[in-house]
Amino acid sequence: MRRTTAIAAVLTAGLLLTATACTDDDITTAPSKTGAAEKTTAEPAAEDEPTKATVAKVGDTITLKGQEDGEQVEATLKKLVDPAQPKDEFFAPEDGNRWVAAQFELTNTGTKPYSDSPSNGAQVADADGQRFQATFADTKAGPSMTSDAKVPPGEKVLGWITFEVPKASKVVTVQFGLNSGFAEQTGQWKVS
Repeated sequence: MRRTTAIAAVLTAGLLLTATACTDDDITTAPSKTGAAEKTTAEPAAEDEPTKATVAKVGDTITLKGQEDGEQVEATLKKLVDPAQPKDEFFAPEDGNRWVAAQFELTNTGTKPYSDSPSNGAQVADADGQRFQATFADTKAGPSMTSDAKVPPGEKVLGWITFEVPKASKVVTVQFGLNSGFAEQTGQWKVS
């Protein structure tokens, strides 16, 4: 009986540790001078005085890790166009909406090829906390990001990702994550 109780206690503790580890999302907002992002944490280190974290903005680079060892990309939000104009007269945002286009440069600094559909891991948020996924749209801002990036180590991919948002929404942040947004780290840039 004691052995069964001890095994149950060990399994329960293991499940609690696993559940805690799996729910901790890592939003990275602070670029470093070398381009690698610093983690921001809610609790300052005991020996350090609390300092205000630097917030990434347009033009800053954040280093993000993927789900597998060796997956690492330096993501730079190069430009933001709001509103973004349609490239032609055949496609436009729905009535009451506008397009916002974000230009990303993704440099593979890992040891494995970066293979992803970058727009799947991108979203914007407005001042009310509403989040908007990427949409398939070509704008006058420039060439769209490829939907099938295969980037060897040391190379990069550049392109625009478009989002459809309500005209009344004020976009305040842009987010990007590897592995179609399923990687634990997410880069975030403040845009207003």
